[in-house]
Amino acid sequence: MIGEGRPMLVDGNIGGVTDGTAGGSIVEIDAQVRHARRAGLDGVWTTETSRDPFLPLLLAAQRAPGMTIGTAVTVAFARSPMTLAATANDLHAMSGGRFVLGLGSQVAAHITRRFSMPWSAPAARMREFVLALRAIWASWQTGERLHFTGEFYSHTLMPPLFRPEPNPYGTPPVLVAAVGPRMTRVAAEVADGLLVHSLTSERYLREVTLPLLGERRTGFTVSYPGLVATGADERALTAAIAKVREQIAFYAATPAYRAVMELHGWGDLHTELHRLSRRGDWATMTGLVDDTVLDTFAVVGEPAAAGAEIARRYSGLVDRFALYTPYPLDEAARATVASSARG
Repeated sequence: MIGEGRPMLVDGNIGGVTDGTAGGSIVEIDAQVRHARRAGLDGVWTTETSRDPFLPLLLAAQRAPGMTIGTAVTVAFARSPMTLAATANDLHAMSGGRFVLGLGSQVAAHITRRFSMPWSAPAARMREFVLALRAIWASWQTGERLHFTGEFYSHTLMPPLFRPEPNPYGTPPVLVAAVGPRMTRVAAEVADGLLVHSLTSERYLREVTLPLLGERRTGFTVSYPGLVATGADERALTAAIAKVREQIAFYAATPAYRAVMELHGWGDLHTELHRLSRRGDWATMTGLVDDTVLDTFAVVGEPAAAGAEIARRYSGLVDRFALYTPYPLDEAARATVASSARG
């Protein structure tokens, strides 16, 4: 089993909607990193939503010695393998080998209309993207000629002036975000780990995702940003539950995650949520997320109980659990959840 015999690490998020700040200023990000350290978290991750995912990690590399830092995720197809290889290489060196590159494909509309980049065959393209990254890093580490040619990417020029010095910490681990079977198999084949989507239930993990990984166990990381609704008092808990219901409604309306809903017999709910999302009726959507749906896709409870439930559901199932709290959560409550989750 993934994670068997190893303690589950507990992480947090900085610089985006997953920490309740909706982006925040760079000053607030500095405070988030210090908060994560005091809460005893093992790592911090950034998400590419309202800001560049790498800039907050510069602060984290400096302010959080000993903690893993990573992207969960950066949008691969918004960049070329060469530009991303350079950024990841620098962050890995600056952090002393603590950087993890988490890649996601996003969806066609964002790639073509938001980033103005090409979209096709996402699983095949992601596989080649990771292989291109590895070829570029290998060229830098060994000094060998760069010669990577594929269907989507080609990198055959690396003059000495543009070749970085070998990274003393080696090359960054690469994790690939996946929900469906094709991308999950790509992660198992070419990546160092899998980033599970937040709209993934314990049952979907056990019955669908992990079996697709096949024999990948040693050195392979499964990281899960799990939705958690908690608070230091009843008022805070009620507000947290409302925000988590809203987040579940948003994700459950997305066609890419229909299979997760169908596993639980909620295909019709997905259809209705998707219809309402096209009208922008977010309030009605949130009201359709009842307690059963909420408890399936989120851990709910006061901090100590929430942490214990995280451990019960996911210890031995995933290697890293990132607390996904799309609302402000005070430092003491976060620390209690984290310590309780470690059991």
